[in-house]
Amino acid sequence: MRRVPLHEKGGIITGRNAETCTIRLRIPAGIVTPEQLTGISEIAKKYGADTIHLTNRQTIEIPRVDPDQLEEIVADLEENNTPLGAERTEVVNIIACPGTDRCKLARIETIDLAKSIDEKHFGKDMPCKIRIAISGCPNSCVSSSLNEVGIVGVVTPIREPGTCTGCGACVHYCREEAISIKNGVIVIDEDLCAHCGMCIDSCPFHIIKAKDLGYYITVGGRRGRHPKLGQDLVVVRGVEDALTVVDEVVNWIYRQAWSDKLLTYQMDDIGFNKAKEKIIASLPKDRIIVWKKRR
Repeated sequence: MRRVPLHEKGGIITGRNAETCTIRLRIPAGIVTPEQLTGISEIAKKYGADTIHLTNRQTIEIPRVDPDQLEEIVADLEENNTPLGAERTEVVNIIACPGTDRCKLARIETIDLAKSIDEKHFGKDMPCKIRIAISGCPNSCVSSSLNEVGIVGVVTPIREPGTCTGCGACVHYCREEAISIKNGVIVIDEDLCAHCGMCIDSCPFHIIKAKDLGYYITVGGRRGRHPKLGQDLVVVRGVEDALTVVDEVVNWIYRQAWSDKLLTYQMDDIGFNKAKEKIIASLPKDRIIVWKKRR
């Protein structure tokens, strides 16, 4: 197998001025320690960079690097535990919102999930670029559904028997207008529910409870000049289930995608619907959450 020269790797990006290049780093979920951040700053200064760029994919770029210094700077970055990133037809930096670590709206933990996916798949050579994004709730602050693989934390609200005062707090907080008050009690319209759980948090009397916490996975989204939402794949119950599905999706793309065109343009050609059926059939039925309707 041919050894890929350093300048051909995805984390090395030729600049507008072809005499310099930009170095993109691998920083899953955008998480760095203060020591790593200091190290990046010192490395950038060492090699003459006067700025550092924070990208929209939660990575860091060091611009205007002399190509003759690539070996040295990449070695320094490895020692700093902020190694070379990816950009081309490969699995690029995994991004995630803060999740349950810090966000009061989040339904799932996201940072460790992003790191687990990164460990298994980052930098893997693929027929096309694969971006994976994880959002802790349907607010989707990292636009999960606009990525090749998106994961969103969801929950199903249910009204437990009890005395509902009809205070309307849940009605006020529901952004989908999925809750109404009839005869003094709340009614949840499952066709409109986005499974965000805001009604659960807002209920002062805890009448609304959480059921079926899950990981909603989409495939084939894209950003760019013609953005498109990813297609529904499955909703699974646990983090291990989500990791299994991501493994299956990455393997399917690796084996079936045939060009470097964005995945969204190849979905029909490479048989997404058949792949979806196969992936769902491979999962234990009790690990799949079925909704009446999803948006």
